[in-house]
Amino acid sequence: MNKIFKEVLSEIKPSKEEEKEVLDKIDKIIKKIRKAMPYCNVVLGGSGEKGTWLSRAHDADIFVGFAKGKYKSGELADVVEKKLKKIFKITRLHGSRDYFQTRQEGYTFEIVPIIDIRKADEALNITDISPLHAKWVKKHRKYADEIRLAKRFFKAAKIYGAESYINGFSGYICEIITIHYGGFENLVKAIAKWKAKVIIDTERYHKGKKVLFEMDKAKTMGPLVIIDPVQKSRNAAAAVSNEKFEKIVKYTKDYLKKPSKDFFDIKDIDINDLKKKAKNNEFFVFEVKPKQGKEDIIGCKLLKCFEHIKEEIRRNEFNEIYSDWEWQKNAYFYFIVRKERLPDKRTIKGPPKQRKYFVKQFMKKHKDVFEEGENLFAREKRKFLLSKELMKALLMDEYIKEKVKSIDLKKTI
Repeated sequence: MNKIFKEVLSEIKPSKEEEKEVLDKIDKIIKKIRKAMPYCNVVLGGSGEKGTWLSRAHDADIFVGFAKGKYKSGELADVVEKKLKKIFKITRLHGSRDYFQTRQEGYTFEIVPIIDIRKADEALNITDISPLHAKWVKKHRKYADEIRLAKRFFKAAKIYGAESYINGFSGYICEIITIHYGGFENLVKAIAKWKAKVIIDTERYHKGKKVLFEMDKAKTMGPLVIIDPVQKSRNAAAAVSNEKFEKIVKYTKDYLKKPSKDFFDIKDIDINDLKKKAKNNEFFVFEVKPKQGKEDIIGCKLLKCFEHIKEEIRRNEFNEIYSDWEWQKNAYFYFIVRKERLPDKRTIKGPPKQRKYFVKQFMKKHKDVFEEGENLFAREKRKFLLSKELMKALLMDEYIKEKVKSIDLKKTI
């Protein structure tokens, strides 16, 4: 494993030259903002400040901190916008508190207005706590490279990101759990043994499973509870879905069976591999152009469309073998469906015979009704006998058309 770790780190850890180049660019931006707002505490944030960023990462967070009481929380973005407009071309992005994005010398900078605080309970907004996260992670600097390995591993597993269309593991979660278990190797060995519900409380704010009763139930519904080390009332892993939880457990088990650098390689979906996987079945590729908007909102709409197609495949009784999607500029939905022609009619199970009201409603809705045992059944003509008929029809589906700019079915293979 050590040989693998060294090889991966040589690729993902910024060189001294790269680090200097990036930090110089960040320093220039920070100096310009400080000059425009000398009354603010302008600092680097995120993985840049923590020292856990990966090579070739072309983005950075900059926090513009205001003293408590100077402005109301809702006023901060307006104050910052007036000043930033004079020095940069900026885009205002909406969030729990609005923030700004600017492109400078090939890098994307997100400029976030916050209230300067010392403790989490002083925060007026969740973003105010972010610098405290950086301070906590920096106390454990010895794990910086181990955290880099974890981030790369989770990215390769395609479960990295807390956005609502991903429901995966944020960079901060990767930092917490790597520190909690004392390094990357210990982390993957621990994850391989995870069984929901897992509780991680590094600062020991709560006593074991009592946390499930001490915290809001809505915050502990998921398979993973990670108490934020700087905010004992927050589950940092509240966004992690069951699907992503199970995926990382399986991924670590597979890795431990046969450790390989391949588990750290970020791979795009290979169309040729999917062709081979499809063999004698139907292979469909949708190209989807999203509407403009905030990334998280666009991603959610794309995910809903993808899930809608999956549900239509199931509802129409076709057998899905494989499905996945990816999104860069356009999104691509991939489906492999068993090649078969379904019978002209399908049988629908109805209510028990003794449920008179429901029997009456069922018979109104269906013509070809028959009894079998205690229940009514109906024969109904299928709308689609072949999966390709369904897929073509979905191009005109109103649910999908409402959420995306366009959707096209590429040539099926």
